[in-house]
Amino acid sequence: MTAFTFTTTRTIINEPGSARRLASICEEQGARSIMLVTDPGIISIGLLEDVLPAFSESGIQLTLFKDVEADPADSTVIDAANQARAAKADYVVGFGGGSSMDVAKLVALLAHPECKQPLSDMYGVGNARGKRLPLLQVPTTAGTGSEVTPIAIVTTGATTKAGVVSPVLQPDIALLDAELTKGLPAHVTAATGIDAMVHAIEAYTSVHKKNPVSDMLAKEGLRLLSSNLMAAVNEGHNLEARSNMLLGALYAGQAFANAPVAAVHALAYPLGGHFHIPHGLSNSLVLPHVMRFNAADKQAAAQYAELAPYIMGADFSETSAGISDEEVTNTLIAWLEQRIKETGLPMRLRECDIPEDAVPMLASEALLQQRLLINNPREVTEADALAIYTAAY
Repeated sequence: MTAFTFTTTRTIINEPGSARRLASICEEQGARSIMLVTDPGIISIGLLEDVLPAFSESGIQLTLFKDVEADPADSTVIDAANQARAAKADYVVGFGGGSSMDVAKLVALLAHPECKQPLSDMYGVGNARGKRLPLLQVPTTAGTGSEVTPIAIVTTGATTKAGVVSPVLQPDIALLDAELTKGLPAHVTAATGIDAMVHAIEAYTSVHKKNPVSDMLAKEGLRLLSSNLMAAVNEGHNLEARSNMLLGALYAGQAFANAPVAAVHALAYPLGGHFHIPHGLSNSLVLPHVMRFNAADKQAAAQYAELAPYIMGADFSETSAGISDEEVTNTLIAWLEQRIKETGLPMRLRECDIPEDAVPMLASEALLQQRLLINNPREVTEADALAIYTAAY
């Protein structure tokens, strides 16, 4: 029997329209003073218009922090935490994409009355310690899975990111309301959907902490994501497709929270840090090329082949009869490339205005992400990273 430990968010609410009950849910948890962390985009499109009035009616004190940017800076986290402390918040809600939810996690820890640890000491695996405030997460994209992961990513300089990974960051409640994702722009739906698929693929092939539960979740997550991606992209108000994407992203998040991601993410981070490419798109740009690199490892090829029927669906049975794992994997990669193309996402680094002479720098930067690279099926050298970026260019 495989020995493993699996942890996840203790309560999951999956119900269209449930965000309108957010105040009562918080009240049921004993909240009296809430810090709600979100971003200007959520405010501008009115996603909170049906949510906030109920807080006033309930008598819960609400402090709204709405200044989270994409790839949030450490200064943003500290500012939000200071406001939460000043308001004597006893409950934190993250409402938005991965950036808002990541900031909310760190606010819940930093704003706890007993927290003496500065943010700068929390980066890395297992370095964040102590108690945190109760935490509820409401994702508005089907991608990051941050509502069920103990991970927060912070921009620590002009071009650098660092992760805080600690069990103390694991949220208490994840609230999935597919109505919040209806009408999300097609390119955002596509990029976040591919991001979630990467989470599941990398969790399934992770060389550290891979386990039967994470494997099960990765496969079911990929089935939901792959079979609903195009409907969600092309039919923005298809509630069933949106709901399936949210649930698939959550499953993928549960998987990679326990079996961590690897080289795709390591090579994606410098694209975001230096060229402000959205995280999901960064993953999409390098995914096929990292998979081809990893497929030279027989075990990785076998694992990719195991995932093929969950990703390709009916297309798998038509192409798989009597062929090797390596051939199945090549077919799968080609299928993924075609699907990414159909979503309308850019396929090459050069399409994102990345200069070719930046490729060596990107390779060097990617090697700094050893927290991720150690999980990869194949060791990645700087020369390997250079070759992958060159193939992606």
